[in-house]
Amino acid sequence: MDLTGKVVVVTGASMGIGEAIAKIFADDGAGVVMLSRDPGRIEAARARVGHLERTVGISCDVRHREDIDRALGLTMHHFQRVDVWVNNAGHGLMDSVAEVDMAACRDMFDTNFCGAVSAMQAVIPVMRQQGGGTIINISSVAGHIPLPFHAAYSATKFALNAIGKAARVELKKHGIHVFTVCPGYVRTGFSENAGRGKDVKRVRPGSVRGISAERVARATRRGYLKRKREVIVPWTMHLPVKLYQLFPSMVEWAMSRMAE
Repeated sequence: MDLTGKVVVVTGASMGIGEAIAKIFADDGAGVVMLSRDPGRIEAARARVGHLERTVGISCDVRHREDIDRALGLTMHHFQRVDVWVNNAGHGLMDSVAEVDMAACRDMFDTNFCGAVSAMQAVIPVMRQQGGGTIINISSVAGHIPLPFHAAYSATKFALNAIGKAARVELKKHGIHVFTVCPGYVRTGFSENAGRGKDVKRVRPGSVRGISAERVARATRRGYLKRKREVIVPWTMHLPVKLYQLFPSMVEWAMSRMAE
């Protein structure tokens, strides 16, 4: 698929899903701006992605609007436009509702939710002026099914789902497409990098290995090209999402049995 001339910005691009999304768009010919809080890690990821003549790595902490504005300004300086903005930066927090540390909870919301909203507010005027664009929010199946002992993380993703779907309606008249990607279990360093509180338990079937970050990236590209409203990946996760909508007690019972 030829995306030559498109300009894609990816937050949280130094590893995992963000790096995989940056690579798949770069492989298809797009210019890619990779953002991360750690300048060393983003340059290492950029080297793995390749296409150094069409990629740029910029240090950016999405908790701070001035960082986002600076990254956007540098993107416009290099490429003169933004066709796709991917809100991927985020991290987890493993703890119960009764014990979760509120400072850690607020910090996670600042990154996972407020950082995405700040980025949307920064890039929307650019996309309006240029006549359109696409905003992609990387959420989670946990934004459809609240996970025990990951409840605060789930809350950030529920919020991201809601604001993305509302923004989709608001921005359609401006030619700006907004869509949400909801992966299930993904084989990344997410769990290792998640904050851990006092009451840590895992809620996950032991037989589930998870999908690769590359599979999420392929689903993201496909959703972008087909102008999807939402992508749930893998497709098998549609079943628990629908089951929770129709029979929440059944899903809650199963999760209570899996908590360990």
